Amino acid sequence: MRMLLTAQMDTQITNRSISDGTMSKMMEEIVERLKPEAAYFAIQNGRRTCLMVFDMQDSARIPPLMEPLFHAGSEIGLVPVMNLDDLRTGLKSAGT
Repeated sequence: MRMLLTAQMDTQITNRSISDGTMSKMMEEIVERLKPEAAYFAIQNGRRTCLMVFDMQDSARIPPLMEPLFHAGSEIGLVPVMNLDDLRTGLKSAGT
């Protein structure tokens, strides 16, 4: 299932991880684990934020996939999303 991950990271923790060089390693590991079809980085509510769309094969993978972000003091949102093709297929199934 296609999922949208939104992770708003704690500023003080990420400041330290940027200073000590571990931030880029953590982000590379997350990208390697998730293999997102899209990844964006922005500021939301004054916090460093990453947004990634990825395929969730099994919900049991949520803990190991999200743990590095929790350790970074992130507030995490994880919701199922559709692209336009998914929406078209779903609407056909709904009888519209």
